[in-house]
Amino acid sequence: MAGRVTKILCVSLPPRVFKEVEQTARKLQKTKSELFREAWEAYKSYVDEREFGRLQRIARRQARSRGYEIRSEEDVDRILHER
Repeated sequence: MAGRVTKILCVSLPPRVFKEVEQTARKLQKTKSELFREAWEAYKSYVDEREFGRLQRIARRQARSRGYEIRSEEDVDRILHER
């Protein structure tokens, strides 16, 4: 017998939010599971972009403290390959 290919996740929502989720799923002709998967992917992208921005700010400060100014990808490439 094959194992289940998905796992079940239960969440608790206020009635108003649950109703909005149901209405949105119906409107988009998707299941609530599909909505959750899409929302999860969007959230992961958001977190990745936020982290990338944080790393950019750190790198920019460090570059400035070392006398570099980064205005383009070419500047980054040049700085990385300096000896």
